[in-house]
Amino acid sequence: MQSFVLLASLCGCVLCSVWPYQMQCYHCEETLLDNDCSAPKFIVNCTANIQNACQKEVIVGENGVIYRKACASFSTCLIVSAGYQSFCVPGRVGSVCISCCNTPLCNGPRPPRISLAPSHPPTRPTALLLIIITVSMATLP
Repeated sequence: MQSFVLLASLCGCVLCSVWPYQMQCYHCEETLLDNDCSAPKFIVNCTANIQNACQKEVIVGENGVIYRKACASFSTCLIVSAGYQSFCVPGRVGSVCISCCNTPLCNGPRPPRISLAPSHPPTRPTALLLIIITVSMATLP
């Protein structure tokens, strides 16, 4: 039984190393669009085991916002984004912001913001106090 478990583990390791992990990212070059090029037609397969991240550049120009999105090496992307950090002032003309991420299609549209506002009106303290008193009195002998 132990030899079977060992053989299965070795086969699993070999199969994992044979089939490379392939990242998918959005890809567009110097595109001036209103929709930030996050449509399905911009999805590409990255080079397996080399391009393990997605990169997004947001450049604010006088004529609007320019988006560049591509596959990248995660370590290279981090170095490049660190070099441009001082130029990243969102909304300001001349701003260049570069971000890196390492999950599939992570350089796409931003997810919708989750509201932290309560969906129902808060319970008034007096009503809560009455409930606590009623429950505690009901448990008395």
